[in-house]
Amino acid sequence: MQEFFVRRSPIHGRGVFADTIIAHADYLLEYKGEVLSEREANHRVARTKAWRAARHFFGLGDGRAIDGAVSGNSACWISQSCETNREAEQDGDRMCTRTIEKIKLGKQTFIDYRLDTGSRTTKKLTATYGRRCGAKNCRLTMLYVQ
Repeated sequence: MQEFFVRRSPIHGRGVFADTIIAHADYLLEYKGEVLSEREANHRVARTKAWRAARHFFGLGDGRAIDGAVSGNSACWISQSCETNREAEQDGDRMCTRTIEKIKLGKQTFIDYRLDTGSRTTKKLTATYGRRCGAKNCRLTMLYVQ
């Protein structure tokens, strides 16, 4: 049974919304796509706009990434928010999302991307990955900022 649908998001572009009430700690959507080496992922990011690459790439713990734009699924439309209601869990080359709270029917689901570009965070870099998620404590960026 499908527990979600994709539609236009009031935050940005498309988003994933609950098609039913989803319980706390339920697994929901494996992030699918082409698994890339760190080198190939960096090459693809350099060839495209940073925000577009960030939207469809999901980093694995060893530097590799899943490119959701290639053979991916609806999980690539999960929106960024500083107030998240799901988290990602890695199992080898697989990345799944799990709810961290009960999600009501029709509510949009979010992950805090917390992107790490591997370089010093500057105002320009923060603006390149800028996003206003609407959260009370919004960082105004998809980057991981300490």
